[in-house]
Amino acid sequence: MTSIGASCAFSGATDLAVLRNGNSIRHERHEVVGAVTRLYLSDSTSGYIEIPTEQIQRFDTATDPAPVISKSTNAPQVTSPPIAASLPLSPPEAKFDRLSLDAMVNGAGQRHQIDPDFINSVIRAESGFNNRAISKKGARGLMQLMPQTASHLGVANSFDPNSNVEGGTKYLRELLEKYHYDVPKALAAYNAGSHRVDQYRGVPPYFETQTYVAKIIRDFNRKKLAKNPSLAGKTKSAAHPAQTIRAASPKAPTVKTAATKNPPGMESAAR
Repeated sequence: MTSIGASCAFSGATDLAVLRNGNSIRHERHEVVGAVTRLYLSDSTSGYIEIPTEQIQRFDTATDPAPVISKSTNAPQVTSPPIAASLPLSPPEAKFDRLSLDAMVNGAGQRHQIDPDFINSVIRAESGFNNRAISKKGARGLMQLMPQTASHLGVANSFDPNSNVEGGTKYLRELLEKYHYDVPKALAAYNAGSHRVDQYRGVPPYFETQTYVAKIIRDFNRKKLAKNPSLAGKTKSAAHPAQTIRAASPKAPTVKTAATKNPPGMESAAR
């Protein structure tokens, strides 16, 4: 995983970002961070949105004055659209741009120190890269965030790809830290809930969850083998996800890839 590139900050002289899809976003200033550009919506450093840099066509200086809302009940009111919420990068029905997703995943991986390949493997298992996916239990978006989980992570719109990936990656990091970088436990908690992992002191005996964990690890290893075939001869597990997280983690655990069926009467608690 490459390190994040040098950030370039710009003043508020250019305060209109014109996107390639025809939309434009007003902002106070912008900053290039790796493959994304942060558009600061106010003078503070906390209020910003991130747009893949390749989707920004140019920056212009806004010359039109701010709209005025008349207090007269007879005069028509002039309003402006919300700055960020009403300006999606693409229509919800459109096919999602994988290049844009890669930029989002790379950015989230750099911020939370998780291999982007691992994040992509989770997205593949969760939604099949469908940013409008909804599970039977209500999990939403690319990384299938439940509403209460999204609220905890500060994700206002789970169908927004950038917010969903950022929130889901942050949640993965929280689970990895909670289980001391035991990747199967962290993935099982992402799928079935931490309470189930704590209850069974490991991956719970649910067919769906065990299949889910094995599927992600196999997909991740496949990607690493494709990039570096020499890994196949060095270890039985080509590239364990725990080894790609920049933190002092314990020895990678042994991963069982063969899923077992649920015991009689045991139902899956997964999303």
